[in-house]
Amino acid sequence: MTTEPDFHGAKVAVFIGDSILVYRRDDRPDIPFPNMLDLPGGGRENGESGAECVARETYEEFGIRIAIDDFRHVETYPNWRGEGKVALFFVCQLASQILEDIVFGDEGQGWSTMTVPEFLASKDAVPHLQMRVQDYLSN
Repeated sequence: MTTEPDFHGAKVAVFIGDSILVYRRDDRPDIPFPNMLDLPGGGRENGESGAECVARETYEEFGIRIAIDDFRHVETYPNWRGEGKVALFFVCQLASQILEDIVFGDEGQGWSTMTVPEFLASKDAVPHLQMRVQDYLSN
């Protein structure tokens, strides 16, 4: 059995067909990556596992419940801040019907799906998350 490293937070690439689920961050100067396209996920709470973290964050951000077993940890990365605990990156594949269940939360300006090539080429996407998705697709 593999144990997870002590981590700061986790993100997940939720693939729906040939698209990826994204949201536009709030446009505020006091947050990292304002007004950029982001993936579900965030900071760890109360000692939760990586899969529990992304499941909770996906529910908080998109109102959809995804089973813990549907998330697959694919990589551990240095924290984007360059210091402190590592960050975990997960992937999840869902059926398109899940889009009907989305109830967008109170963080961010709105959500959408994009084709993976659009996300990877977007100047508006959080750059280190584009690299995470690219790394996953390259393996």
